[in-house]
Amino acid sequence: MDGAYALNAQVGHLLRRANQRHTALFARRFTGFDLTPLQFAVLMKLREAGPLSQNLLGRQTAMDPNTVQGVILRLLRRRLIDRSSSPEDKRRKVLALTESGRALAERLVEQGLAISEETLAPLNAAQRRQFLGLLSKLT
Repeated sequence: MDGAYALNAQVGHLLRRANQRHTALFARRFTGFDLTPLQFAVLMKLREAGPLSQNLLGRQTAMDPNTVQGVILRLLRRRLIDRSSSPEDKRRKVLALTESGRALAERLVEQGLAISEETLAPLNAAQRRQFLGLLSKLT
């Protein structure tokens, strides 16, 4: 058997395992909020950036148009975000947090930071900076 390929040393496998760990931490921390990681990402991006077009929101959260559409529809139904026409171009739809969406996003900031902290817990401060820097280069 050729020893050149070891699954546990492959980047895709390691990234998937790290993502599984992070996702489990998210699920544990967000029990009771009825949010997916992608819904959380949309709330946090709108909190950070303010109103955005659907297209730009999708790009800034790394979601394809079909995925972001589904996420937006679920958040609209929950009245966490609002959709309106852009003042510059009535054909363009702009998404923004509603009052309840903003309140929820503010409540979730601490949980989001805690998830990141728990995910990176096995690394020291220098390793965290290096790891995040390297991940940024891959994206």
